[in-house]
Amino acid sequence: MTKDHISSAFDTDLAVIQAQIMKMGGLVEDAIRLGMQSLETRDEELAQQVRAADSAIDDLEETINEAAARIIALRAPTAIDLRLILCVIKISGNLERIGDYAKNMAKRTEVLSQVAPIGDSIGTLRRMTRAVQVMLKDALDAYIQHDPALAADVIARDVDVDQMYNALFRELLTFMMEDPRNITACLHLHFIAKNTERMGDHVTAIAEQVVYLATGKQPDENRPKADSTSSTTGA
Repeated sequence: MTKDHISSAFDTDLAVIQAQIMKMGGLVEDAIRLGMQSLETRDEELAQQVRAADSAIDDLEETINEAAARIIALRAPTAIDLRLILCVIKISGNLERIGDYAKNMAKRTEVLSQVAPIGDSIGTLRRMTRAVQVMLKDALDAYIQHDPALAADVIARDVDVDQMYNALFRELLTFMMEDPRNITACLHLHFIAKNTERMGDHVTAIAEQVVYLATGKQPDENRPKADSTSSTTGA
């Protein structure tokens, strides 16, 4: 009876922590979408809402980490269950970082709303952020379903985000060389593009955790990577 009670309590704890992960994932998806929307529509009020909402994401990460530590301390999980809890901790950390990048995107709205658009840079950023949003949704679905095939597909799609970033990077360099007056706007746009590319990396890290959770094996570290600017630009 005692073992049954402990098992039931453990299952309840896991259900709570996984619900928190999904809530955190939903908030991060909203942050990406609304951050891009504020940039595209030059809506400074919406950008401020995105920045303010980041505190809820941070709070959830702290809550999840505390709950995970408590489960480890009180429930003495088996090796498989411990793997799940450690994956939860890593996933929440990646979600928090993605939220930070979305917040940073919103921070640039005020500056970019005061300058003329640069080519189709906003359109490219829209496609990049949309790709990251879909990757994140699928990575979280793969986590809930313990689906390594879907997680592997998410990992493969990160190359598309990298390629869009590379193309935009080259485009922004051209605009800066053609007219020095474009430099400030282009630097802000590049900052956003690089942050979006990093979002894709963190989503990929979540998907890699799902593969490990489902199979017990880490994915190949030599995954495809198409960011050709990493040697000359900071993350």
